[in-house]
Amino acid sequence: MNIYIDKKSEVPLYIQVKNQIMSEIKNGNLKIGDKMPTERELAQKVKTSRNTISTAYNLLEAEGVLVSYQGKGTFVAEEGTTWKQQNVREKLLKIVDLGLEEALELGLSPKEFLALVQQRINEKEELLKSINAVFVECNIEQAREFAKELGFYTKMNVNPLTISDLKEMDEKTEKMLNQSHLIIATFNHVNEVKTLTSHLNKEVLGVAINPCLETIVKIARYPKGTNFGLLCISREFAFKVQNALKSAGLEVGDIRASISKRTEDVKDLIDSSDVIIVSPGRREDALKIANNKEVISFDYTLDQGSVKAIMSKIIETKNIL
Repeated sequence: MNIYIDKKSEVPLYIQVKNQIMSEIKNGNLKIGDKMPTERELAQKVKTSRNTISTAYNLLEAEGVLVSYQGKGTFVAEEGTTWKQQNVREKLLKIVDLGLEEALELGLSPKEFLALVQQRINEKEELLKSINAVFVECNIEQAREFAKELGFYTKMNVNPLTISDLKEMDEKTEKMLNQSHLIIATFNHVNEVKTLTSHLNKEVLGVAINPCLETIVKIARYPKGTNFGLLCISREFAFKVQNALKSAGLEVGDIRASISKRTEDVKDLIDSSDVIIVSPGRREDALKIANNKEVISFDYTLDQGSVKAIMSKIIETKNIL
């Protein structure tokens, strides 16, 4: 397996590794069932960090290209990224065929069967629209963004809360929770949220989040030694950003972060930085006094697989309302 990374390229290192592994599979140099080098072995071979290889492997596993077995290693699972979709499509078509066959045996016409399916879909969509949910995160700006995003995809009414809100548990927060049908949190907060809301007997579901690739690529374009400033609302968000950049294999050094809303503090951060990274809630604050410096919004998105899993869970639960 021949993998070469160009540290001068604008393409993030983990993307280079991922793409070249895909090329090796497509070219036949890696075949289904072949064992991949360990993260440490490949990192040493291509002279990069283990985090870079880990990120590339994780992306390929998420796409179904690689598969890991505890104690055995990581293996090539397939030759491309569409096999999962094809497999799911085939399974669903079989289910549809069985349903249609059963309908015909019971005397329904194909059109009547289709109308019945559409009726059921409409009922499930109405169910989702009637659900009140709460999305909990460690900082309010992400809680708001994720609540809005989740509401858009699921059509549920989703309100944002923070971990601090749950700890303080004032009358307004408790009322909102009592009026909700379920609570949703990012996976790293699920256990804490369950503990803080245990007295309410509400179901708590977890969802995964991912940093936007476009944001990572923008930051990766800057040369080593660039001074990045980070403007956000909470220290938790600052920690997440630096951890996400580290996991992506980007060597950005120490990023000066500020959560201050004082104009002079924001100006000082901008003046002392080459590039400004902002959380979505601080973008406008930075743009007002950016002085032609680039402002990069560090966005996270909900993992679509997790969102679909939540929708499936709600649809299959009979007593959620």
